[in-house]
Amino acid sequence: MLKFTDTPQHYPDTTPAEARKREFDEIYGNFDPAEAAVQAARCSQCGIPFCQIHCPLQNNIPDWLKLTAEGRLEEAYAMSSATNNFPEICGRICPQDKLCEGNCVIEKGFKSVTIGAVEKYITETAFASGWVKPIHVGRESGLSVGIIGAGPAGLAAADMLRRRGHAVHIYDRYDRVGGLMIYGIPNFKLEKHIVLRRHHLLKESGIEFHLNYDVRHLEELREKHDAVLIATGVYKARGIEIPNASLDNIFPAMTYLTASNRKGLGDKVPEFDSGAFNAEGKEVVVIGGGDTAMDCVRTAVRQGAASVTCLYRRDRANMPGSAREVKNAEEEGVQFMWLSAPRAFVGNDRVSQILVQRMRLGAHDAGGRQSVIPIEGESFPLPCDMAIEALGFDAEELPALWSAPELKLSQYGTLAIDQKTFETSLPGVFAAGDIVRGASLVVWAIKDGRDAAEGMHQYMMTTKQRAAA
Repeated sequence: MLKFTDTPQHYPDTTPAEARKREFDEIYGNFDPAEAAVQAARCSQCGIPFCQIHCPLQNNIPDWLKLTAEGRLEEAYAMSSATNNFPEICGRICPQDKLCEGNCVIEKGFKSVTIGAVEKYITETAFASGWVKPIHVGRESGLSVGIIGAGPAGLAAADMLRRRGHAVHIYDRYDRVGGLMIYGIPNFKLEKHIVLRRHHLLKESGIEFHLNYDVRHLEELREKHDAVLIATGVYKARGIEIPNASLDNIFPAMTYLTASNRKGLGDKVPEFDSGAFNAEGKEVVVIGGGDTAMDCVRTAVRQGAASVTCLYRRDRANMPGSAREVKNAEEEGVQFMWLSAPRAFVGNDRVSQILVQRMRLGAHDAGGRQSVIPIEGESFPLPCDMAIEALGFDAEELPALWSAPELKLSQYGTLAIDQKTFETSLPGVFAAGDIVRGASLVVWAIKDGRDAAEGMHQYMMTTKQRAAA
């Protein structure tokens, strides 16, 4: 190990910007075995692995890097998948520059280990080699769970509960499994066959999927199952309260991304075909600075927009999204306007301009971030005939949604849970993922799903023992 002293950091080859602007394929290639071993050997095997500490899943990163460097890839996959139900997905879409790689102890002066790329290489090798198997249950428990939501939290919980021998049923209102991973994240970050491959594996493991199923009454599932998990995510888009926000051609980010992803999947999308959700030839402005905003600007580029501009009210250093995604967007021709915020939309029936307000950073707020203050007299018009608001998401009116007024909410409007067991105010009903913590990362949803599954298992086993007594 310790190769970082004489071996430079190297990522797999990336499709050149001019070529990738015309396609929706994943932009990153895969390591070959020799390069994966060399890059894995750059790990210093430090005494305190900050990469592992800053991974929500506490992945045993130094261990599987060492195994990869030694060519022991089947063991590396076993180590990786022991803490992560979907390493092939996290290796692609986790913001490693803010989590594991961003906290690598050799980063200063030598650049971090390419952890995400190695994780992806390990898992793709495992699939190609036949090491990834469906779950084999030695003994069925006789207990049943119902999970609302087939996104990352629900799927991770399902995987863990099936391994315990429980019958698992997943209910989802959409026609495909994956939630945000299918309909929200574009193909250039996560190709859909990767998610569908995992879906088929879970199905082969005995997990039953009920798609196009809109749960209206929570009590219906409580009567069918011994425990229920709510893992629906949060999708209510935050709008921006400025003049003329109701003009045509102003869209929420998820509405736009879902239309684009459905079109890529071969679905009929009338709104796209009519031109409403198609950025071709348009001057597109995306408002926001997170990873969803980056997904929107890069999608608009691939749709053939005449120009794509991202407005963000803070500076580059304070941007919440992945720095790697910003770099990719810049390479693809996106223009970033830092310290800029929309003051008003301008137009008759549809937006034609955005009046942009220049901002400056002020004192730090209660959350530790610098406040933003408008600069008096500094505003300008920006041409725009398609605006996309990527300002985050809130929970819907949850108790009313499932006819369950007994469900208690947190101060943020998400479901309130016992932090140790993940149980809600309703006995036997648990919750995990964004529906609890608010809009967050896929890796956090996987973590929550795993933890909720343990709480559900303990609850069911205790209830079963009491019934037997």
